[in-house]
Order: sequence, then C-alpha cells, then structure tokens
Amino acid sequence: MNKGKIISILVIIVIALIVVNSAFYRLNEYEQVIITQFGEPIGEAVKKPGLRVKMPLIHKVHRFDKRILTWDGAANQIPTADKRYIELDATARWKIVDPLKFYQSVGTEVGIQTRLDDVIDSASRDIVSSHNLIEVVRNSNMIFERPVEEEDATVEKLEKISKGREELRLMILERASELVPQYGIELVDVQIKRLNYIDRVRKKVYERMISERQKIAAKYRSEGQGEKAKITGMMNREIKKITSEAYRKAQEIKGEADGQATRIYAQSYNKDPEFYSFLKTMEIYGKTLTGNSKAILTTESEIYKYLKSNRPR
Repeated sequence: MNKGKIISILVIIVIALIVVNSAFYRLNEYEQVIITQFGEPIGEAVKKPGLRVKMPLIHKVHRFDKRILTWDGAANQIPTADKRYIELDATARWKIVDPLKFYQSVGTEVGIQTRLDDVIDSASRDIVSSHNLIEVVRNSNMIFERPVEEEDATVEKLEKISKGREELRLMILERASELVPQYGIELVDVQIKRLNYIDRVRKKVYERMISERQKIAAKYRSEGQGEKAKITGMMNREIKKITSEAYRKAQEIKGEADGQATRIYAQSYNKDPEFYSFLKTMEIYGKTLTGNSKAILTTESEIYKYLKSNRPR
C-alpha cells in the first residue's frame, strides 16, 4: 500500500470520527436542550439528562439552564402617588419553563435581560406610582415595635399604612408574572434591593421622620412621668405608713420605759427619801455647775443645803 492510500484512509477515518462524534451529545442535570435543523426547532425540548443522538452536521444543539437565574436591573426614578420621587433598585429570580417558547421569543439568556428590564420596570412604576411614599418605605404602622393604637392621641396624626412595602413587592411580582409567560419563563421572586430618595425629597422625609420620632418620644416620656408619679406617690404613702407605725411603736416603748423609770424612782424614794433627794441634787449640780457657769443662791434655797459645811474654814 503506497503512501497516498494511507493518507486517504487516515483522512476518511478522521472524518468518520468527526461525524460520529457530532451525532452524539451529552445533556447535564442542570440543562435542557432545543434541537434545530437549519434554524428551525425540531420536536419538543429535551430535559432528561444523559447521552443523546442527533443528525450530524444537520442538527444543532441549543442549551438552556434549568436552574433559577438572577436578574439585576438598574435603579429607576419613580414618582409616588403623593408626588415624591424615589430611586427604586430591584432584583429578581427567574427560570426557563418552556425552552421552545424561550428560544423562539428571545433566543438567549442575554436577550431576556432586556425584556425583564422593561417588564419589571413597568410593573414597578404602575404599583409605586399608585401608592403614597409611606407605603413603599414602611411595612406596617409599628413604631419601635409598638403598635399604633386608634385611640392614641399622640400618634393619631401620623400617616397610616394600608398595604406596606412587602405587599407592594408582592403586587409587583404578580403584575410582572402576568407579562413573562410569553417568553417561556417564570418569575420566582422580585425583591426591592435598595430604595433611596432624590435630593430634594430626602430632606423633607428626614424632617418628617424626626418629627414622628419626637412625637413618639414625647408620648413615652409622658407615660414615664406618669408611672414615676404613680410609683413616687405609692412610695411616699408607704414611707408615711412605716414612719407612723414606727413612731407609734417608739412612743409606746418610750411610755412603757418612762412608766418603769417612774416606778423605780418612786420605789427608791420610798426606801430612803433623804438619799434620793441627795442624788437628785447632785445631778442638778452636775448639769448646772459646769465650766465657767455661775449660780447665785440664797441660804434658804433647798439646793444650797448640801453645800453648807459646819466645819470652820
């Protein structure tokens, strides 16, 4: 066999290998496939993983992800129902549920990003522009984890929330979900990633927030002062009660002691009146004749009799 025949055989073998290799394709667990012939889809989408066969050089494999994918749009300036402008930055998760319709409508995952920009932005504008700013910013009428009560006069003038941010998010998801089935996809979730005020609105919003918090703080301070007065009044009444009881008890003890002392004095006096008189006189001397004190007494004074002396000087 000459050299030319060997080369020809090798070329044929290589071409055969290429043809055979192009007749098979492998489908992964996270993929789904559309087969096209000269640009036209053939049959339904292939979703079951494994080794598959196709017409070599004629059929083309288009792979699409079965997993949940992420859309992240740019922030958009949207007016609210009360004519305040905000910047809304949203994100969404979606998945391809009809690969054939997806291929025919948008073709690639890059193409659907632009369509989602339009759909979610349109839904966000419709929902946000029909509600007041407070509905977009807050979820409920809870302030510092304290519910706003209807009879609460302090917070009665605060703007009430009927839906809240979370419900508006669900409304955006529902509105956008109505528009995406034509592209063969399903919206799994829409989230408000960031919400900001434009410069001319931000100052007014901050002033309103400060005013609301000051009203709530004033309410808390008023309630605290009321509780303080209540506790102080109870404490003062308890102190007076304890003091009165203690004073009564002390007076009883003092009265008993005075009575006991009087009885002892009486018994002592009855035993030796002269000695008792002498002791009481000595006590008077000790209390009155101290330091530089001076006393002027007459010789007839009873207190002077113990100072007299019969001895000559």
